[in-house]
Amino acid sequence: MRAVHSTLIVAASLFVLQPALAQKRKSTTKAKPLQVKPIDELARLRAEFIKATKEYKGSLEKLLASYEKTVIIAGTRLTQSRELFAQGLISKNEVAASERTLADANDKVTETKLRMNSADAQIADALVEADAEKTLAKSKPLAKGSLLQTAAYIRYNGGASWALSDAWKVQRFFLDAFKKPLPIAVFGQGAIHDRWRLDHHNAMDISLHPDGAEGQALLNFLRSNGIPFLAFRAAIPGTATGPHIHIGRPSHRY
Repeated sequence: MRAVHSTLIVAASLFVLQPALAQKRKSTTKAKPLQVKPIDELARLRAEFIKATKEYKGSLEKLLASYEKTVIIAGTRLTQSRELFAQGLISKNEVAASERTLADANDKVTETKLRMNSADAQIADALVEADAEKTLAKSKPLAKGSLLQTAAYIRYNGGASWALSDAWKVQRFFLDAFKKPLPIAVFGQGAIHDRWRLDHHNAMDISLHPDGAEGQALLNFLRSNGIPFLAFRAAIPGTATGPHIHIGRPSHRY
């Protein structure tokens, strides 16, 4: 209503001052268009998400290609080692070393593929947190044990000491309650957090909507144990990614 009221006042003023404004028509032809900030903000978030996802996946694809070459080389060397061992030219320990090298190379390929598959969620989570950090930085400090709910997020400033080494407690609760692993999207600091200079070292992100049954159960567990969290309801415009539960203190820029 305030915006509509302001628009009516401006329109009335223009009608009254029309003769005077007509003389300055040339100087007003370049007037700034009306800004619709919410739409601009959504468009910015969407554009940043697309750009960051493309760049991040591109870097992972290059990394994957490099690791896959390493696997081929390690596999060739292992074959050669086994042939040399059969001929009695090298020891069994040397063959075992070649096997470990190949196993390590395969592990890196697997890990990179997993990162590529979860890239959308990781970037969306980090982007939502980076955007919320601006709002939280302007907010009043939240007292220990206090809960703050908004349309976009739920923040609980738990008084318990939290460290990633305590993550097993949360994982065990979820496994006991739902008979499946806790869906951890990000554990600690990731490359995308480094990119936006967000301190995520002592936090983990869970791929659960805070308003869902599993999300609500997790939030209740965290509160009952005094574990701080920041649960995000907002999604990146045009996607289903973004809503998640950040366990730990809010990320801040460094």
